[in-house]
Amino acid sequence: MLWETPHHTFDLSRRAAIMGVVNVTPDSFSDGGRFIDVDAAVAHALRLAAEGAEIIDIGGESTRPGADPVPEAEELRRVIPVIERLALHSTLHTRHSTFCLSIDTMKPAVARAAMAAGAGIVNDVSGLRDPAMIGVAIQTRAAVIAMHMRGTPRDMQAAPRYDDVCAEVRDFFRQAYARCLACGMIAERIAFDPGIGFGKALEHNLALLRNLASLRVADRPLVLGVSRKSFLGKVLGTTALEDREWPTVALTGYGRAKGANVIRVHAVRPNVEALRMTEAILPPAAS
Repeated sequence: MLWETPHHTFDLSRRAAIMGVVNVTPDSFSDGGRFIDVDAAVAHALRLAAEGAEIIDIGGESTRPGADPVPEAEELRRVIPVIERLALHSTLHTRHSTFCLSIDTMKPAVARAAMAAGAGIVNDVSGLRDPAMIGVAIQTRAAVIAMHMRGTPRDMQAAPRYDDVCAEVRDFFRQAYARCLACGMIAERIAFDPGIGFGKALEHNLALLRNLASLRVADRPLVLGVSRKSFLGKVLGTTALEDREWPTVALTGYGRAKGANVIRVHAVRPNVEALRMTEAILPPAAS
């Protein structure tokens, strides 16, 4: 299972990758405002890479429930200096491991500028619905993550309903895959994310996790992002953000056993350790 970026090809057949999150935003649900400064964001990203993150996902627009869109110029101002700095580090032989940069955006112009600055992956929470985003990805040879989201961040949690959430997410992946191929994208650049917490109630999130392996389309990688999300607190009966860390680690191991190939997290080291321990246990056919 190969996943191709312009700079690196990930072989995810037996070994999953950890994607570390760097939110360059004032209002993200988990760490809003902590890394809005370029120096702070770069230092944090390098810490995540040193702890084992093979992908660093840079986001300049919060996609928490109820979030308002950010103007294109402001999103560019937030993310491009960070990507430019990190692109230099990612190619140097230092104490930091090499890593691939991802841009978390729904805007084609931001994706294009990020790729020019050194990113290799476009992580689109709107699922590549915009043909212009597919065009940017093809022209820049970006690897892509098409995520399923019902609605927009502003309204996605307003009583989401599904007849069969797993079937609907799988059908969305199939349609996105066919659309990308029809536009000329090669299959090896495409990955999918079921969008845990994006337009889903608690029961939908649990059903997707329970049936994760059934969501795979055309043997493409599955990306799983559950880190610190509110449904963890609902299961445990707590509203404290810190209480979501160990459930995240548990779901990293569980998600890998169920077939996830890229795990998106905020705290890298404990999740890397859970991932590698799980992979040591998995039988060869499952790993």
